[in-house]
Amino acid sequence: MSADTAPAPVTPVMAAGPWAQLHAAIPALAAGLLAIGALFWREVVAAVEVWDASTAYNHCFLVLPIAAWMAWERRNSVAYVPLRPDLRALLLGIPLVIGWFLADRIGIMEGRQLAVIFLVEVLFLSVLGWPLFRLLMAPLLYLIFLVPFGAFLTPWLQDVTAWFTIVGLNMLGILHYTDGLVIEMQVGTFVIAEACAGLRFLIASIAFGALYACTIYRSPTRRAVFIVVSIVVPIIANGFRALGIVLAGYWLGSAEAAAADHVIYGWVFFSFVTLLLIVIGLPFREDRGPEMPIPPPPADLPVPPRKAALYVALAGAVLAALGPGLAMGLERSARAGVAGSAAPVTLGGDCQAAPAVTRRRPIAAGVHEFACAGGQIHITVAVFTPSANPGQIVAAQRVLSGEDGAEEAEVNILETGQADPVRWRMIETRKPAGLRAMALWLDGRPGGFGLRARLTQARASLLGGRNAPVLLVVSPTADMHEATATQRTQLRQGLAGYLQRRADLPVRIVELSTATAR
Repeated sequence: MSADTAPAPVTPVMAAGPWAQLHAAIPALAAGLLAIGALFWREVVAAVEVWDASTAYNHCFLVLPIAAWMAWERRNSVAYVPLRPDLRALLLGIPLVIGWFLADRIGIMEGRQLAVIFLVEVLFLSVLGWPLFRLLMAPLLYLIFLVPFGAFLTPWLQDVTAWFTIVGLNMLGILHYTDGLVIEMQVGTFVIAEACAGLRFLIASIAFGALYACTIYRSPTRRAVFIVVSIVVPIIANGFRALGIVLAGYWLGSAEAAAADHVIYGWVFFSFVTLLLIVIGLPFREDRGPEMPIPPPPADLPVPPRKAALYVALAGAVLAALGPGLAMGLERSARAGVAGSAAPVTLGGDCQAAPAVTRRRPIAAGVHEFACAGGQIHITVAVFTPSANPGQIVAAQRVLSGEDGAEEAEVNILETGQADPVRWRMIETRKPAGLRAMALWLDGRPGGFGLRARLTQARASLLGGRNAPVLLVVSPTADMHEATATQRTQLRQGLAGYLQRRADLPVRIVELSTATAR
């Protein structure tokens, strides 16, 4: 080789093989997802528990496999799309972290879970870059159905179903009397309960509609229209279902016979509605044609920026940790003060201290049990610290009311007292059967259970409260599992009468709230 021989030109290092860009992103995405899972494990556990316990969300177990299949269907489209990590995309995570913190302060688990799933979306966007994310947008956005949201729609769906049924009966000229969600007829009484609201059909229909739209349509407009149709059709169909059950009872001469297996019949009817949606959508499908082969690699395909993707993922994890970190700091004083709420508590009157009750979940409060009215009434007093997180109070409400794990719950309101009336939630659960009255004191006064009450306690958790929140639960000790309809009515009346007679209870709770705060 001569000394003046020119060196050979250096060939640029190319990304080897298809999907090398995606493969390079896997370590960064795995690190980011593990960090988010560790930070928000409570949201993950709460979601899985709802999937398992509620028939309205059983389909959530299929979301991850469906999203993986949708991504696999797009594998050839992303074979040589370059990986472009973008740190600027993490700016979208700032309002999500703020939203998670606000939802945590107010005690809305669905809000926290939605913030977490959108943080996952931001992680994918920042690590993959817009070109790759855009091609995988459908399967990534489908992950939103992992969040068991929509339960707040149940009262509205009950009202719509009741209205639809009443209009149908009026049009058919069938004599009936209506009181809210109760429809009384000569053959019996029908109640538009939570199971009749159609939430489980609506949520499953939306999940199916999104999958169907992303599978057979390519136009965003057609996809959006079909998803809207998948929302409207089950609401109308559920109205027809409820009307059909009432009409069946009218023609059979028995309300109980018609409603015996209405949930099973509802799923059969929902299957028919799903088939109807498929038939409606087929004429407008946009066939994709045969599977396109993997295109040849571009000549200027860059080397996958592995380190840049990892740095972006780590930055996203740090950003996501800001919300839980701030919440943990605020809750330290609340956890330290729970022991202080374990001071002796007395209710006086006909109440004596009772042994502790074992419950399926722990409660972040000082819990005191009492046997009253000669053992016929059981009272539970849960005393929180003034700076308690509203989410802790909401969790205690679900456990003590029996709604946590119950298949169905019916709630009514009872007011007692004149000067400062107490609003009691009368909660009757089924499977397991139970009856409880619940009231909450915030800032030394009887409070409600809605958003205003959560905001009140959220302010106290941030700025400090003057009085300790106290949750009072009163229930009959009689076994309701084998109780007849007449016996259940007597138990409800007896519980309401006891609350009216014990006018001293609210006074003692206010004293307890003030003493605990001191």
